[in-house]
Amino acid sequence: MQSRFGSIALIVIGLFFLLHNLDILSFRYLGEILRTWWPAILIVVGALGLMGKRK
Repeated sequence: MQSRFGSIALIVIGLFFLLHNLDILSFRYLGEILRTWWPAILIVVGALGLMGKRK
């Protein structure tokens, strides 16, 4: 789970920077997005952890 979480975290961070460089996402709104969607992030991380333990 630890290496999977690290990989997913790097992908998400890279995606945010790519969207910022393409002027699709402004970092001004990043805080607002995280404040709104943090429960969904926890749910996804938890679901990935459960899927990883089944294999």
